[in-house]
Amino acid sequence: MESSRPFISRLVNVLEKGGHTVLDPWDLAEPFSEEQESARHISDEKTRREQFHRISMAIAGQNHQLLKEADGILAVLDGSDVDSGTASEIGCAFGIGGKIINGYRNDFRRAGENDGCLVNLQVQYWIEQSGGQIYTSLEALRDCRWA
Repeated sequence: MESSRPFISRLVNVLEKGGHTVLDPWDLAEPFSEEQESARHISDEKTRREQFHRISMAIAGQNHQLLKEADGILAVLDGSDVDSGTASEIGCAFGIGGKIINGYRNDFRRAGENDGCLVNLQVQYWIEQSGGQIYTSLEALRDCRWA
């Protein structure tokens, strides 16, 4: 399974070598690290929850803006089931419209409902209906279609 931060850096490198400009949502979350660390030390539970909620909504809002700005979307689909946040982003990107959504899955575990699906059938449906596909090698991603 390849979904760690070091892998994401490798993935960005592959895409950039293919001539793609990458908008990485993890980069936008980085400035919130200090705020999150500060929130962890708030002793009042209600205040701590409010702070984490505010930070979380700000991160999610930035991610939504990236989805709107991007020409296409690449979703990392590794795991025993597609990450719920990733599945949500796929649905959001499809709903925005006009964006090809491609997926990357190099996980050997079966994640689809049957032999015809690499991942959850609804996730695969949104990807394919957008004009995208699921890739199983990094090399193939270099030349994937985004428009």
